Order: sequence, then structure tokens, then C-alpha cells
Amino acid sequence: MKKLLFSVLIASSLFACKSATEPTFDLENAKKEIAAANVALTALIAKGDSVGTAEAYSKEGKFMGSNGPSVVGKANLTTFWGGFMNVVGGTITLTTLDIWGNAEYITEEGLFEIKAKDGTPMDKGKYIVLWKKEDGKWKLHRDMSNSDLPLATK
Repeated sequence: MKKLLFSVLIASSLFACKSATEPTFDLENAKKEIAAANVALTALIAKGDSVGTAEAYSKEGKFMGSNGPSVVGKANLTTFWGGFMNVVGGTITLTTLDIWGNAEYITEEGLFEIKAKDGTPMDKGKYIVLWKKEDGKWKLHRDMSNSDLPLATK
């Protein structure tokens, strides 16, 4: 009986020590970090900073938009966002609907709206972003969106 009690005490102590040293994941704080990252991202797009926008993506980051192939890698993301900024300019508004995940990956579901420089609505739709914690910061790892507007017909 003493041996069993001793074993239980040792196991409990080891578990308590391990639990005390491992930080718990704070989803509410992560939501704030994602919100701040979205504000920074939309500001970069509004400024026309394609390099900064591409840097918001992880090392293996990928953008998967409507009506085109996936855009992979910093150089291709810089080119893609540069083209977007030259053609559309203006602003993107992001509205987060839900966030869930863990200390390594966060999934964000939301809505977007794109307006031209003069404020004319250009597009609106929905998105899913898989954020990855990289070098202590949340980075866009998989960025997928599609339009709510019908395709233009001739």
C-alpha cells in the first residue's frame, strides 16, 4: 500500500511540474494578434507595399484566390500583390467572423470587401486563412478567398 501511495505521489508531482512549466495557449490573445496582423496587412495594401504584403506570409505561404492559379513564394506573392495594387489600388476591408486553433496554427474565417481608390466597390466575398506561428509572429500560411459576385459575362 505504501509503495502504491508513493508511486501516485511521484506521478502527481511529475505531472504538476510538467504542467507548471508548459505555457497554456491563450486563444483570446491570439485573436488580438491576428486582428493586429490584419490591420497591418490592409495598411500595407492601401500603401501599395507589395514587398511588405508578401512578407506577411509564411516561408511557404500561398494565396489561393478566385479565377486563377495559386500564388506560392515571396517573389511570386510580391509580383501578384504588386499587380493587384497597380490595377485595383484602393483598400481591402477584412471582417473576421470566427477564429479557432492552437499555438502553432490558427484558422480565421471572414468576409472581405475591395474598393478602388475612388471608393467604388470592386469585389466582396469570403475567405479562410490558415495562420502559422513563425519566428514568434502569426503569418498567413494559406490564404483562400472567393467572390460573392457573379462572373462578368459579355
